[in-house]
Amino acid sequence: MRIIGLTGGIATGKSTVSNLFKANGFPVVDADVIARDVLKKGTGGWRKVVAAFGDDILLENGEVDRPKLGQIVFTDPSKRQLLNRLLSSYISYGILWEVFKLWIKGYKIIILDVPLLFEAKMDTWTNPTIVVYIDPETQLQRLMTRDRTSTQDAQNRINAQMPLDEKRSRADIVIDNNGSLEDLNENFRKVLNQVTKPLTWTEFWLSRQGAIVAIVSIFSGVFGCKKLLARL
Repeated sequence: MRIIGLTGGIATGKSTVSNLFKANGFPVVDADVIARDVLKKGTGGWRKVVAAFGDDILLENGEVDRPKLGQIVFTDPSKRQLLNRLLSSYISYGILWEVFKLWIKGYKIIILDVPLLFEAKMDTWTNPTIVVYIDPETQLQRLMTRDRTSTQDAQNRINAQMPLDEKRSRADIVIDNNGSLEDLNENFRKVLNQVTKPLTWTEFWLSRQGAIVAIVSIFSGVFGCKKLLARL
């Protein structure tokens, strides 16, 4: 099984690339979706976050006010680190569970879409790792336009993440998204050819099909040995 790590920065176009993978029939495990689930009212993650940040972050229906919580953690590194510590185990478990379900279904290639792929050291699970990259000026402008936010607020959110240049230096594959959507589609096609090459033997044995072949081979070997011993 091949687990491909997909990451980038805010407003770089990572979600667009993730959707391109989905459109081409690849299953995507989205860490943002899992993070939303672990913060739903009544969950373990919800209880820990409310205990740490207080009832002021809740809406009237008891759900977490995500924009308000986001504003708090994006402007205070210590609170951002606290939130990550509180939720990291829940999110990691959720990701592993989703990957396992896809493994059971027999998928050979899975896309792991994780904004904090390097920060959470989840890149150790993935090969290759893809980073969607744009230059800092373009990132700032796109974020301000997308969220209709001020320069300072947008910069605070960008600064809260690992610098894109560092992510790019740690990537196996870089998708440049400084151009148009057509340019991105063309770059994606090139990457698609790279990541869909045949599985290595190691990747095959880690797939469900490989596991089945291994189990059948073991049972066949054991059965063959018993028959041989019976003849002696």
